[in-house]
Amino acid sequence: MNPPLPEAERLALYRTMQRIRAFENAAEAASQGGVSAYGQEAAGTARVRGPLHLSTGQEAVAAGVCAHLTKEDYLTSTHRGHGHTLAKGADLTRMMCELFGKATGFNGGKGGSMHIADFSVGMLGANGVVAAGLLIAVGAAHAQKLQKKAAITVCFFGDGAINRGPFLESLNWARVYGLPVLFVCEDNRWSATTASGPMIAGDGASARAHALDIVATRVDGNDVFAVHAAARTHVAAVRAGLGPRLLHALTYRVKGHVSVDRAAYRDPSELASALRTDPLAHARARLLAEGLDAALLDAIEHDARQEVEAAVAAADAAPWPEAAAAFTDVQTTGAGQWT
Repeated sequence: MNPPLPEAERLALYRTMQRIRAFENAAEAASQGGVSAYGQEAAGTARVRGPLHLSTGQEAVAAGVCAHLTKEDYLTSTHRGHGHTLAKGADLTRMMCELFGKATGFNGGKGGSMHIADFSVGMLGANGVVAAGLLIAVGAAHAQKLQKKAAITVCFFGDGAINRGPFLESLNWARVYGLPVLFVCEDNRWSATTASGPMIAGDGASARAHALDIVATRVDGNDVFAVHAAARTHVAAVRAGLGPRLLHALTYRVKGHVSVDRAAYRDPSELASALRTDPLAHARARLLAEGLDAALLDAIEHDARQEVEAAVAAADAAPWPEAAAAFTDVQTTGAGQWT
């Protein structure tokens, strides 16, 4: 039985979720060129270029897991990786600049939403290829073991990834070599525009991990305190050299596959039911029941919105990349044809 979390840690989890939600709301508005979630007018044209995959409603998984990580730990993500990146400690303003395609973004505006990376905090990158982050995570964890580092690797992936070959290959390799990696399945029930349930045989990610002799736990992915407790146990085991672990977090993707997808293929009653389990509302209700002041929680939400609004303004004002930047960060052929 885990001891109760100190108030500072409970508030930190709530703050992380509020920052992620505020970021996603603002990014969504900027990608649509419409009115933001806060009723503010956005520009008439989209300022976020390219696909934008939102993690709205999944904040508890990122916050609960990453609370146990240090900058030295590695993290790999999915195409829906804004929340993971923020929870790992990446700078919010630089991430917004990256979404806007600006030179001051993490990747100079060339990576965009699906390929954000910040090596300074151990974030090895989001990935536009489903299940690709699993292989990168296993490679990173194997390097950590060979170098005898104390750090670990955490790999976020979705339920849609478990039907792809890299899932089995990665878990098998991690188990055979006893690698310091925590696999985290964000089971949000949807694979693009297809419900995942009918496409997954058996009991999902955790059952398949058990078949490979990997300790796995299922948890309510909309309860940040439950995720935090389960992740604490698994992270401690991985750090102790006990091999890979898997956390199967059941959550829900409340937005469409991309920010302009209205998800008309989804039963409205399913969405309505999911919204009643909103992780931020759940956390707020619990914190209030534990005696925390509503004004304090309101201030955290207000501060998150203010921070994101400032980031949007900074991204709007930031410079575009120079044309010559198109020829940097690419593999050279050695022929000198770019000069």
